[in-house]
Amino acid sequence: MPNLSKLLLSAALAGALLLGCGDDDPCDLADITSCGPGSLCKADTEGEPSCVPGCLLDTPSTCEDGQACEEVEAGEPRCFAKVVLRGKITDALEKTGVAAARVAARDEGGIVVGRVAVSGTDGSYELGLPARRKADGSPVSTIYTLRADASAYHSFPGGLRPALPIDLATAAPPQSGAPYVIDTAATSISLIPVESPEALATIHGRVEGAEPAGTLVVAGESSAVADSGGEFVVFNVAAGPITVRGYVARTQLAPVELTVAAGQKVEDVVLAAVADSKLAKITGKVSIVNAPGGVKTSVVLAVEETFIESLEIGQVPRGLRATGVAGDFVIEGVPDGNYVALASLDNDGLVRDPDPNIAGTQIVHFEVRGGAPTVASVAFKVTEALAVRSPGAALPEELEGAPTFVWADDSSEDGYALRVFDALGNVVWEKLDVASPNGGADLSVPYGGAPLEPGMVYQFRAESLKSGKPISRTEELRGVFFIK
Repeated sequence: MPNLSKLLLSAALAGALLLGCGDDDPCDLADITSCGPGSLCKADTEGEPSCVPGCLLDTPSTCEDGQACEEVEAGEPRCFAKVVLRGKITDALEKTGVAAARVAARDEGGIVVGRVAVSGTDGSYELGLPARRKADGSPVSTIYTLRADASAYHSFPGGLRPALPIDLATAAPPQSGAPYVIDTAATSISLIPVESPEALATIHGRVEGAEPAGTLVVAGESSAVADSGGEFVVFNVAAGPITVRGYVARTQLAPVELTVAAGQKVEDVVLAAVADSKLAKITGKVSIVNAPGGVKTSVVLAVEETFIESLEIGQVPRGLRATGVAGDFVIEGVPDGNYVALASLDNDGLVRDPDPNIAGTQIVHFEVRGGAPTVASVAFKVTEALAVRSPGAALPEELEGAPTFVWADDSSEDGYALRVFDALGNVVWEKLDVASPNGGADLSVPYGGAPLEPGMVYQFRAESLKSGKPISRTEELRGVFFIK
């Protein structure tokens, strides 16, 4: 006759297997996810299987709906409420929502994080972002900027319009079951409409490379950035023959030749990486003169087709930048293309010396073909910038009426030239004979041109002159304003 105690024990074990693990029951080490969302099956200190808090970064199903698996400072990944950016994309002039705009977040290295968000019919969007966390789940300080593109609108950022930094640590704490949310002026973007949008085409495709996220895709004067999956959409492409090129450091992408018609949407364009291709190394030197000691600057390579000559600003591909430069510099892994080398494009208190009579002050245009640049090296002279007082001393500034432009006096000038540009680089007003204050006081000049358009973005730039030649100027990214 069978042992009754053994039969009862066997029945109990069988029942446990049918019902699954309880909170304290062993789990299946062969299936790390057998504990359910928010927990992982791991061996305890005695080697026994146990359910512990955790998740897998590449497996969203290891967290409950509405949560994300995130890295943790000095700890293992855990499930937390998601972090989302919320905002609205609007027409800068009409103040109406822009539908089907694509919004992407880029980190400080220019890499697009995650997929893009697409705005709804009223222009609103929500963009989820990965966020490294503290032990309590709050986001660690991480800086992102936004890019927005839409059919019939100029891309943002572009021209005079810089993208404002967004720090995930500022996210509002979540309510029960809700995400961490950032909804500020930096997450809402106004786009400036293009002229004759009906004459323009759209190109949709993908980048196939080792690290496609953040690849700058250029078609004529229009551009886009690829998301983490390599997908891109270039809006507002001029009709006719066009070459689509992708730019990113350390990768050569084969260009695609197309002919597009007005109003056409071209699909499935593939920019594929070229194996064993040669890449260029750009070398040069920056000489910093008439500036405080110890200051450093940057050098970037902008794509020629996106360069606005009057503003000296262009789109810079991911990785084509040298920072902390006070002398020699190197930018490696430069793919084929047409470039403009620019020094001190950042707000660092310095500007490229504008004096045309001094070597090293000219803007440098060059090509790279087969890994070989058409310049042996690049030299720049950089000098201290004229400080902007107002408007736009730090960030783009909203004004209710006509502005008065205020900037710091230079020490060795005999006059100034003042110009006001719109966001597209057109001069809307200028005063080229501003007298020197001859005493170190700030310059103050009221705007004297035609009425400025509400919603349009503008910038003032001042140059100090010596014997009619420029010797310094205000920085490229300051002095930006718009009319309410």
